Amino acid sequence: MPQFNWLILLLSALIPLIVGFLWYNPKTFLSIWMESIGKTQDSMQAPNMVKVYLITFIMGFLAAISIQFIVIHQWHYYSILANEVGINDATSPIGLKMKEFMDQYGHNFRTFKHGAFHGTLTGIFLITPIITINALFEGRGFKYIAVNAGYWIVTIALMGGLICAYT
Repeated sequence: MPQFNWLILLLSALIPLIVGFLWYNPKTFLSIWMESIGKTQDSMQAPNMVKVYLITFIMGFLAAISIQFIVIHQWHYYSILANEVGINDATSPIGLKMKEFMDQYGHNFRTFKHGAFHGTLTGIFLITPIITINALFEGRGFKYIAVNAGYWIVTIALMGGLICAYT
């Protein structure tokens, strides 16, 4: 069975904060994003940033746990067999088959590049539609969608790469 690498999941939970710092920076996309929501820096109320960073980290951690099931294909093999009797017993027939499979194929497609590829696809085909649907009902325009979707595509690509390569 694939294992959780809690350290890598915790490190990848920092990626939304790091990318957000760079993405929503005055030198990058902050002014475009602010214009898209009809605000200026002067009109924005400063939120409790400790609370924002803490919740962002927690949500990033939850996202990291989910992303590993997307970018690590070996989880799919395990999920197919998860309800088989003896799956968690390494000496059972199914446990032995699982070990043999993981010994032979457990490292296939376990690279940063592969994880980033699946992270990018997830950003484009899952996150972008969600952001777009919400934005349409909020009356937001293309710039809002592009800035936020771009942020999440890059963020999930980096998270997926890190998780796939080191978990």
